[in-house]
This record gives sequence, C-alpha cells and structure tokens, in this order.
Amino acid sequence: MSDYILVIDEGTTSTRAVLFTADGTAVDSCQRPLTQHYPQPGLVEHDAEEIWNLTLACAQAMVAKAGGADRITSIGITNQRETVVFWDKRTGKPLAPAIVWQDRRTADNCAAMKAQGEEPVVQAKTGLLLDPYFSGSKIGWALENWPQLKDAGAHLAVGTVESYLVYRLTGGSHISDASNAARTALMAIGSGGWDDGLMDLFGVPRDILPEITDCAGDLGTTVPEHFGGAIRISGMAGDQQAATIGQGCFAVGQTKATFGTGAFVLTQTGTTLRQSRHRLLSTILYQLNGERHYALEGSVFVAGSLVQWLRDDLGLISHAAETEPLARSVPDNNGVYLVPALSGLGAPHWRSDARATISGLSFAATKAHVARAALEAMAHQTYDLKTAFAADGADWAELRIDGGMVANDWMAQDLADMLTIDVERPAFVETTALGAAMLAAVGCGLFPSLEDAASMRGGVTRFAPMLDAAAREARLAGWADALARVLQ
Repeated sequence: MSDYILVIDEGTTSTRAVLFTADGTAVDSCQRPLTQHYPQPGLVEHDAEEIWNLTLACAQAMVAKAGGADRITSIGITNQRETVVFWDKRTGKPLAPAIVWQDRRTADNCAAMKAQGEEPVVQAKTGLLLDPYFSGSKIGWALENWPQLKDAGAHLAVGTVESYLVYRLTGGSHISDASNAARTALMAIGSGGWDDGLMDLFGVPRDILPEITDCAGDLGTTVPEHFGGAIRISGMAGDQQAATIGQGCFAVGQTKATFGTGAFVLTQTGTTLRQSRHRLLSTILYQLNGERHYALEGSVFVAGSLVQWLRDDLGLISHAAETEPLARSVPDNNGVYLVPALSGLGAPHWRSDARATISGLSFAATKAHVARAALEAMAHQTYDLKTAFAADGADWAELRIDGGMVANDWMAQDLADMLTIDVERPAFVETTALGAAMLAAVGCGLFPSLEDAASMRGGVTRFAPMLDAAAREARLAGWADALARVLQ
C-alpha cells in the first residue's frame, strides 16, 4: 500500500515539493528559490529549464524521503498562474524564456484592443478583462517577436507552467487543467474549450495549445527515470484555485482570502457561470468529470508587500511581526489612514495610476498609528471587495483566510470586526499545497469527492466580530474619505 501524496507547488519566487499523508499531514518539504529575470522595465521572465531542474530536484528529494516511488500514491501539481512556457515537442526543452504573469510587455496591445471595443466580448467569453496579466496576449506577442518559435513549426508546444511540468514528467503528454486554461483568455469558460474567436484575436493557433482536462483524475504517469519508478499524476489546479479547495470552499458562497504579497479573494459560485458587473473576474474554480464549478475573484495588489515596505524602505519596523504589538499598543488609529496604492489599486477600482497616501498625520501620530493604519488597510480593502461581491449577488457569510500575514491575530480579528462576519484561519495555512493534495487524493480514488477530502484540512481558529457599530462606521467613513482623495 502506498503511503504518500507528493505535491509539486511551483510558485513565482520559488518551487517546492511537499509530502502529505492521506489525512492531510505535511510530513516534509523541499524548496528552492527561482531566479527572477528583468530584461527591461516592466518585463519579467523565468528560465523554464531552471523551473524544470529545480522542480525535479525538489520532487526527487521528497520521493527519497518517502522511501521510493512505490510509496507515492499520486502526484498533485499547483502553479503560478498565467505564466507561459514555449518548448520543443521533440525534446521538451524550452525554446524561449517563460513570460511571467507579472510581465507588462503587452500593455499597449491590450489597450489598443480595449480601444477597439474588444473587452466586452473577451469578458463575456472568459470572465477576464483585457490585461497583460493573462496569457493570451503574451503568447501572441512571443509568436510575433521570437523567430525561434516560428522556426519550430509543428514542433512548438505552448502552455502554462503545470502543462509544461506534465509534459516533462510524462515524456510528452500535452494537457492543461481547466482552472489554468481559464486564465489564458483563450478559453470560453462557459463551454469549456478553446475559442476560435479568442485565438484569432490574440494570434494564437490551436495546434500549439494543450488539451484541456479535468482537475482530478487520470492525468498521466511519470516516466520511470525521474523517480526510479512510475507515479501517476491525479490532481492539478492554479495556485489560487488550489488554495480555495484547500480551504474547503465547496458550497456556493464560501469564500477564501489569501494574504501574501497581494491578496486574492475567491468566492465559490457553483456550476452556473456568473458574470461580474463590478470589475471582478469570473473563473473556473475546478472541473471534475467534465462539470465546471466557478468562482468570482477579486485581487488586491498590495498586502504583505506593504509591511515589507514599512520595514525595508521606511525603516519603521525591524520585523513584520512587530506590527501586531504596535497595533495593540494604541487604542485606535488616531485619525491616520494609509491607502496602499504603491502599485496602483486592484479590484474593484482597477486604477493603475493611483498612488499611495498616508493621511491624518499630526504631532500626536506615532509609528504605532502608522503600523496600525497599515494593518487596518487590509480590512478596509477587503471590505471594498466584499461590497463588490455583494453587488454581484455573491456576498460572504464568513471568510476563510490564509497566507503569510494571517499569523497576525490582531489583523484576523480586525477583518472580522470590519466585515461583521466570522473569520476562520486553519491551523495548517499552506492551503495551496493542501488543495493540490486533495485533488490528487480524489483523482486517485482515496476519497470519492472533494467534500470528503475536506477532512484533510484539519483544525481551525475562529474570530468573531467584537467592534461596536459606531466605531466601525467611523473607521469606514475615514477610509472612504482617504480613498476618495486617491481616486479623484
């Protein structure tokens, strides 16, 4: 009997492998940093061969830790979304740099298409907006500007990171799971296939794209040479979708928020595709047995990076953990508000031109008030998102949180107070890897459904609203004033 599930978690700044038991216990992990390449301002690239080599090394280390390939029941994969890789079908070797999701080289192309009135059609088919963030414009740019891709002819393969890893692991299976395919802006997420009109719009031929598959099931088998024996791959999802699964958000309306560098909020909307009227994204949460479950998504650009800025650039704190005792050391924000538009504002505002402000300063303000205002901004931004979700008919009854920031108990309580809903934090906060493990467990038959696999999630801590209504309304009014000055 095999004992473990191996998860490959290929992120933006690092790649790692995590070894899980069937009850959701993380036994061990191996992590390696990825090199970030910035060839010009606004351009972000990865070396896809480095991605493969480091991912394989981490996975091999965990297979050895398990005692060999025969001790691994299956592999689950989760990955940085929207990043695209270009490789040769004959060798699996990359033909060009991987263009990372953060890359903005196609901003002018997207703006031109938007000016031509293409965005409503794109949004209706994909649930996404016309933005360089998504993969379609990146692929079209690369095909036009990198001659080696044209030279590859029928041997060219293109895919997001999980697609590339599967190709290398299996020795030639060219697939992409529905949650990742949904982020390319080339997939009609209502019907579940690549769309001819979208491919024409971005200049992407169908024959270079992978086959779209479920997120769990028989997704391939690794060639024996990688791990000393064949291991089946039975689960795949993009990182934010995997985190939502890891948080057990399987009922309509259940919502998770990941507070990392930025913040990503996803609300399960069931099997009916719901289009946003308030600049949220519609996306595929997961697809099982051909049935798609959808989510609405809202992204905040600045979350943990705000605390990093206070530490590294302003020198107000020495460690991120200092923000919690500083916030607790004062009874309120003393009128200080921080709007963290350090790289513009994300959903629901989508204002790339917005700039950060700290307002309400006086001689009575201390660094404790600024630190508190920074943490309060997390709840304020999340409140704005909750308002947009509610306007789209997808209000939250509770919020399940994860990510590096949520170890801060003060911030978790402040979220509950400002949102006036219970906030739930799992004991195991690495929910992205756990979600991939849950998909793999379902895909290989350890659990009959994701709902059953939710037993892998473990214990939680709950934070209930405690702030009185008058104090809450005063906070929200102050935030609205500060935000209005940024948006004017």
